[in-house]
Amino acid sequence: MNPKDILIKYWGYSNFRLQQEEIISKIINKEDTLALLPTGGGKSICYQVPALLQEGICIVISPLIALMEDQIRFLQSKGIKSVAITSRMNFSDSERVLTNCIYGNVKFLYLSPEKLRNEFVRQKISKMNINLIAVDEAHCISEWGHDFRPAYRKIIEIRNISSNCPFLALTATATREVCDDIQKNLHFKKNNVVKSSFFRKNLSYIIENSKNKNKRLLEIIKEIKSSIIIYAHSRKATKEISELLNKNNFSSTYYHAGLDIKTRLKRQEAWNNNQVRIIVATQAFGMGINKSDVKAVIHLFLPSRIEEYFQQAGRAGRNEGKAFSYLLINKNDIITQKQLVELKHPKIDLIKFIYQKLADFLNIAEFDLPEESIPFDFSEFSKKYKITKLEIYYCLNILEQEEYLKLHRTINPTSKVKLLINKAELYKFQISNKIFDSIINALLRISSNIFYDFIPINEEKISKTLNISLNKIVDLLNNLKKIKVISYQQKHNFPTIKYLQNRKDAKYLSINEKKLEQRKNNDKSKLDDIIKYVSTNDKCRNIMLLQYLSNEKSENCGICDYCSKKI
Repeated sequence: MNPKDILIKYWGYSNFRLQQEEIISKIINKEDTLALLPTGGGKSICYQVPALLQEGICIVISPLIALMEDQIRFLQSKGIKSVAITSRMNFSDSERVLTNCIYGNVKFLYLSPEKLRNEFVRQKISKMNINLIAVDEAHCISEWGHDFRPAYRKIIEIRNISSNCPFLALTATATREVCDDIQKNLHFKKNNVVKSSFFRKNLSYIIENSKNKNKRLLEIIKEIKSSIIIYAHSRKATKEISELLNKNNFSSTYYHAGLDIKTRLKRQEAWNNNQVRIIVATQAFGMGINKSDVKAVIHLFLPSRIEEYFQQAGRAGRNEGKAFSYLLINKNDIITQKQLVELKHPKIDLIKFIYQKLADFLNIAEFDLPEESIPFDFSEFSKKYKITKLEIYYCLNILEQEEYLKLHRTINPTSKVKLLINKAELYKFQISNKIFDSIINALLRISSNIFYDFIPINEEKISKTLNISLNKIVDLLNNLKKIKVISYQQKHNFPTIKYLQNRKDAKYLSINEKKLEQRKNNDKSKLDDIIKYVSTNDKCRNIMLLQYLSNEKSENCGICDYCSKKI
């Protein structure tokens, strides 16, 4: 079979789009390739077709569980064996899936860059017959990209496991600087970028200065009857705007990273299935969304850079029907974004202060490395140390980039437990500590995997089974945690902190001040670019975007706010 045969067999298309065929040809020839395709440009076909043509398995590194699950559902519906390793799975499930990838003719394994760092996962991958490594949302590898994730920098370590298979990096938005960074960090044997035009002939870019954004928003929504995404600047704003829309009889829901996973999935599914017409979201929403009937994307705030704006706007009009990207701004937006750049790049002294006080607040002794993620109450910490939540957040963000800790922004609706001692040690402990006997036996009855991985528990259920008060059950679990028999993650409504290195005295933190300054200057420059874009009223929006993103030349689009005035 050839690539076109695969395309016809599984997708029912007779021809490839854009540069898909060229990219697939390079992968079949074992060339490391960076594919730069616009949002909705069919990036997944670029790795799925060559992987299906060859023996072995394709490993797809992807940043979001929802993105993985969407792809797996599609592939499985075509009879293609595809699996994922996610943070929702316990140890035995992960082991079973990975073993299947070695022996079970699985064609696609999806996992996050963080999972790829797990030694057990890497050992299993080393036994697989890998034909391709695909890195989705590859701009996350670059410090100069709009969604930098430190774990992406470690992907290259998989080259040592499978040195002969090619890398395919995929992104919808990357400047020349980011493209160079991606290829450098993935150790491409030679520079090899395949780039499609970013011109969207059906998408009308409209910038409006608006003193009353809510009023104008309601007018736009009344005009556009189809599916809509609205981007708001904060979690609080998503809820307020959704309530405003519902009050005015426009069916909507809201979405942000602070909601628990089940709620997010439920709301995204409701919007995908057109049970609600409008979704109001923070930037946490949208990556990997493949909904073709989105008629408009509306920004109610000024994005921090053009790449971010372009990617989000590009989620409209995937069915190639006329679509709209509205950006409603006022003079306060520019002031706010300039202030945010300063906040995003705190002074070293403040970063070190917060690192030190965080350890005090969470009771982490020097040199300790807690196994579990620890709930962190932003409000209480802010109140105690008289530091704003935004200052705390951005300091933690720097510490995350420097890989001292990881901030998990989602809440934990279910308690989890893992045993830290082996069966023989546990038996001795139970004999000499009868007070814990019943609770330990109750935990063992839940799952034998408790020795290897965190398992979900229900304290209320254990309380009823043992006829012991709920408070007593929680006390017993906390005492077992204190003496390091178990690791206990109690359910909570807070984000969590996971230490990635042994806690040290803050004065010994190694943070590159020069690099921090470079990042700050880069963010300032990116903000200046988008301010210039929204402030320019005498040029086609599409021409400006294409010049910025890819130095691509184009004729006037004929449908943006500038071109429409000329007609």
